[in-house]
Amino acid sequence: MSRRAVIVSTARTGLAKSFRGGFNKTHGAALAGHAIQNAIRKANVEPDLVDDVILGCGMPEGETGMNIARNAALWAGCPVSTSGATINRFCSSGLQAVANAAHTIVHDFATCAIGGGVDSISLVQPKMVKGVVPERKLLKSYPAIWMPMIETADIVAARYGVSRERQDQYSVESQRRTAAAQAAGVFEEEIVPMQTKMEVKDKATGETSIVDYTVSKDECNRPGTTLADIQGLVPVRAEADPKATITAGNASQLSDGASACLLMEEAEAQRRGLEPLGAFVGFAVGGCEPDEMGIGPTVAVPKLLSRHGLSVDDIDLWELNEAFAVVPLRCADVLGIDHSKMNVNGGAISIGHPFGMTGSRQVGHILLEGRRRGAKRVVVTMCVGGGMGAAGLFEVF
Repeated sequence: MSRRAVIVSTARTGLAKSFRGGFNKTHGAALAGHAIQNAIRKANVEPDLVDDVILGCGMPEGETGMNIARNAALWAGCPVSTSGATINRFCSSGLQAVANAAHTIVHDFATCAIGGGVDSISLVQPKMVKGVVPERKLLKSYPAIWMPMIETADIVAARYGVSRERQDQYSVESQRRTAAAQAAGVFEEEIVPMQTKMEVKDKATGETSIVDYTVSKDECNRPGTTLADIQGLVPVRAEADPKATITAGNASQLSDGASACLLMEEAEAQRRGLEPLGAFVGFAVGGCEPDEMGIGPTVAVPKLLSRHGLSVDDIDLWELNEAFAVVPLRCADVLGIDHSKMNVNGGAISIGHPFGMTGSRQVGHILLEGRRRGAKRVVVTMCVGGGMGAAGLFEVF
């Protein structure tokens, strides 16, 4: 009898603005540990049932280093018998972790595993940026591997004719969708509030202090955003490239957070009387030129769908990561995705984007939203730094 991995529960932190938000002093082990602990609690299983914790992390160094998956598992209260592995495929790390957890269950006969993701841009990115060391031969052959992501987004927009106006219009709609979803309480089923310590700076004196704080929701959304607001922003790379179109308003927001999905072998979930959110069906990756990494989903999605005998029209809901507005715009144009089925509650532009966490958040969210809408098949996909795309197919219960 074939085995199948089902997603029993999902839990995540709210997303806080990097550097000036509620998680600007929170260690990665605590962030991810909180998500893992609550995914286990919501699944109503014993911590020692979890065979392995697989966490994606876009910057697995510093406060998210030292195999953060193992450390977070222990923080969460898992016994020492529960293992942990940290993986990095940049912005697809969280989705990759869910896929790896499913593979562990289906192919390696584990009963239960967790796939999730975490990133603390506040604490890690300032250190990591200074430590990037290119390799001479590779830098000559593929210089765009070290190109800032925002520059690759400007290239995609120029190369494929995605106008600044379309990007800005898309971004305003993302903000609107997230604001409506927050007002309706849509995200409350997945977010577990977390008490922490936040560093605040007095604007008048410049003095800093540590205060008690609770992150109880996604804090990046700007509900009142208008098209005029965004159109007035100067492109980030305007001096380097007069034709640049990427601004702070049509790009994803730097944020901190963690997510965890608890997966289990389907027969075991049935034996326990659990009601899973859905099932893992498949996963695919594909490569493209590093300087146009934003088109990655146009490579990964066709590969994923063809392997399962499906077409774009067979998919009821899409989460296509909003790394930059140009990414979902260009990819939807190429793939033929209906915008009314894509990022229906907004995305990284309005919610936030802790690189290694986003994929896991998208999986949990699309399964919950799919259940609300009566969807059957859903896809999570994103572009990946270095010139890649990743895509995961799930069945909603």
